[in-house]
Amino acid sequence: MAEGVTQHDESHVNADASAAELAHFLERHPNTLVLTGAGLSTASGIPDYRDRDGVRRGNHPIQGPEFRASPAVQRRYWARSMVGWPVLACACPNAGHEALAALESAGRIGSLLTQNVDGLHQQAGSRAVLELHGNIHSVVCLGCGTRVPRSVVQTQLVAANPQFSGAEAIPLPDGDAHLDPAAIETFHLPACTCCSGTLMPDVIFFGDNLPAARSACALAQMEAADALLVVGSSLMVYSGFRFCRLATAAGKPIAAVNLGRTRADHLISLKIEESAERLLPQVAHMLAHCSTPIPRR
Repeated sequence: MAEGVTQHDESHVNADASAAELAHFLERHPNTLVLTGAGLSTASGIPDYRDRDGVRRGNHPIQGPEFRASPAVQRRYWARSMVGWPVLACACPNAGHEALAALESAGRIGSLLTQNVDGLHQQAGSRAVLELHGNIHSVVCLGCGTRVPRSVVQTQLVAANPQFSGAEAIPLPDGDAHLDPAAIETFHLPACTCCSGTLMPDVIFFGDNLPAARSACALAQMEAADALLVVGSSLMVYSGFRFCRLATAAGKPIAAVNLGRTRADHLISLKIEESAERLLPQVAHMLAHCSTPIPRR
């Protein structure tokens, strides 16, 4: 390190160079499809699923077929969700979400696909958002198909299970929380107020497939795009990784902003290991205040 140059200064210079690289990428590819994952929302207080090596944290996730078949699994889900959901309910978009909304508004990116179910992109002002895995703030009845806001179900849960009200637990991804399994045995399940049917969050559980129409729409957006930008995703889940395979097969470049390894590192042409909430606002600022092409560094 040069004399008089601190580690902080060097980090700042590197961050500026990375922002300029990504700004140049978006300038060359104005119809970039953006794919976001859990790493984007960690700065909003929502835990992510994996460590920097892409290894999943915690227990094996609930599978969709298990949820639909087992009241015990439903109790486990809803008890943990009752305690953990307030973290999601109170979460606000961070600077990364806001920067993506600004880039969309300025015409610097195309469509946005998200693997997240937290709804923060819409809160930040993004309009062209396709939620691949659904939205945790909506609940659907498996019997009659009625949809209700998750906040309404929370009121029902609290009324039926006052012993869990105000309980503290370690927050986990997507509104989950760690609870003592023994405590869950007495938990009262919510039910549809229209038909008394089983309620399920309107999200894609592990073990379930994306709805055909949603999948077709996402694939069409990838086909129409001229590049792919991955933000905050390790791409370990195939529903995200396949877009990198499709982009590569079509000769479309891929950029990624992610802290740690991704499943598609061998396919990515521009990999930036920076926090999205710090890098993306710099990129948006550069593109908003530059009337001439941004030079490559």
